[in-house]
Amino acid sequence: MAGQFSRSVVYLITAVLALTNLVSAAPVLKRNPYEFVLSNPYSDTVFSLGNISYLANTKHPKVVLGTAAETRTTTVPITVIKANVSAISRAWLEHTFQLYAAGDDVWNYDFLDGIYISSSVKASLESGAIEYLAGFNTSYVFTDGSVTGQSTFTTITVSPTEGLPVGPYLATLGPSTASLATVYRFVPSRLYYWHDTRPLAGERVAVKDLYDVKGLQTSGGSQAWATITPTANGTAPSIQRIIDLGGVIVGKQKLAQFASGANPWQWQDEHYPFNPRGDGWLTCSASSSGAGCSIAAYDWLDFAIGSDTGSSMRRPAAVSGTYGQRPSQGMMSLERVLPLGGATDTAGVFSRDPHKWVHFSKNWYIPPLHQDVSITGLSPLVVPDSNAFPKTILYPTDYLPLNNSAAEPILEAFIANMTRIFGMQVKRINFTATVQNWTDPVAKNLTTLNAATGVINTWTAWEVIGKPLLTAWANLFDGRFPPIDPARRPGWRNFNESVTNQAAYDAALVTKNRGVQAYESNLQYSTPDSCSESLLIYDIGTGGLPSFREQTLNDSPGASYLAVRPAGAAITGANICPIFGCADFTVPIGQVPYKSNVTFHEEMVPVTINLVVKRGCDFVLYNFVQRLADEGVLKTVKTGRTAF
Repeated sequence: MAGQFSRSVVYLITAVLALTNLVSAAPVLKRNPYEFVLSNPYSDTVFSLGNISYLANTKHPKVVLGTAAETRTTTVPITVIKANVSAISRAWLEHTFQLYAAGDDVWNYDFLDGIYISSSVKASLESGAIEYLAGFNTSYVFTDGSVTGQSTFTTITVSPTEGLPVGPYLATLGPSTASLATVYRFVPSRLYYWHDTRPLAGERVAVKDLYDVKGLQTSGGSQAWATITPTANGTAPSIQRIIDLGGVIVGKQKLAQFASGANPWQWQDEHYPFNPRGDGWLTCSASSSGAGCSIAAYDWLDFAIGSDTGSSMRRPAAVSGTYGQRPSQGMMSLERVLPLGGATDTAGVFSRDPHKWVHFSKNWYIPPLHQDVSITGLSPLVVPDSNAFPKTILYPTDYLPLNNSAAEPILEAFIANMTRIFGMQVKRINFTATVQNWTDPVAKNLTTLNAATGVINTWTAWEVIGKPLLTAWANLFDGRFPPIDPARRPGWRNFNESVTNQAAYDAALVTKNRGVQAYESNLQYSTPDSCSESLLIYDIGTGGLPSFREQTLNDSPGASYLAVRPAGAAITGANICPIFGCADFTVPIGQVPYKSNVTFHEEMVPVTINLVVKRGCDFVLYNFVQRLADEGVLKTVKTGRTAF
């Protein structure tokens, strides 16, 4: 399926002009006529109905029906309808079409030039239904013998067809066949999946351009890398899992080049994506920026797949006011994914809806896709799905309160709700001092542990991407260095393998493992009643302050850069779980106003908080989030300028 879709997908951030009006038309007794626009180089048909353009996959039709149809080739936009009633009345048709219009942003009443109607029981098309269709100037009725009824329409008899989904199609009628092609408005109709029982059936999913999707180029955000590498001849298992669950891959998304931590003003190969929140000039953060901001921008997009090595899921979720996570280390295979850190990379998903986010995640992360211990350097993952919730909220005083005092009441209310619903107790700690008091001399040294993750990231990216790219480019272009964004250029230009090498990487894995073992013994540990006895909270964002895509604006009063290490802390909060392997979820809890230096108007910026549990307790935390959503504490966020 992904292979057929691949010819027409483009970057979601840069191609949205045709998507500004995805609201289904209201029922009117007038139908816009079919107008052929062009055949694209892949033999798809581009056509319009009124002011809306569509693409039909005519080269690979959904079904080809044998029939005595027209003597000449005719193209007709039609709607496939399935009934389970013996009498198809006007009221039944009206109700069906109202459901289609309300539940889909591709189908509209212009697809009633023809209808293909079948029924699970013998049925008749009543005179009122015929009159209703005539009001739309319907021309053709396809029937497989299950529906009868006299009408003035051209009736085309076809053989019964199993598995043809309801929804809009472009029918091409010839002397002996009628082919029905699926229709897209950049995305396929949701109606095609209404009777698909798979957990993610019809959910639209975009993918960060680190993941292989068969037939598409994996660029890693680099034109140079795209030049020296072929299109993917296979799909990453993590993405194939989504397809197998019924998800629809709609395109690939921008990222900081090679998943670097590049600031917006450091992007060169690609134009930096836009954050729809606030004044439209806020940062999208770094690596998974396209994915995080797309979920905040497009209501037709359900999920976006990103990755998190140092913060690249959690910070984009924070600045866009959406749900996103860094799962426990090893939760998802990263085969056929361009790496940053072999033993620090993780795969996550963005969503606006906490219930849908939990549902997606609990179906996506399965034991067969866990990483092998030879990759993580850690113990095998055990992931219970239970309500063994944490008993303690750890409030780290070296990372909290929030930077914006106006946001602090939102956090305090959120904490109060957690204590009320789960009977939790709040324990204030200094995280840095707590770790430094451990007995293991390696595990207690946060600077040493942070340096170890740096080695893991540096060596993996160099070995798999940097060195092959520099070598291939030099061979192709007379010894030249490839065009690379400034976040990567100096490190790869001066890479020293005598310092950073496989031996250093292996030693870093040992150091990381010592840190994880100490963390799970001393800070976040399991008890007979709790998968993770404590829930650590902190803020990976800006604490309710705006942070901008334009560098100088971040120096203005009331603004903030991202990734600022608090005074007295040895590491940023974002570094905790990359070091200790824990699960870290970003959740939106509110918004606060700020005076914009771009619009010179009061705007709103999201407020989020991060929830951290012991490695392997992801599903318990999902159940925790679901309970908060059930109680109305966590809510679905909107697209656009404001999250709530």
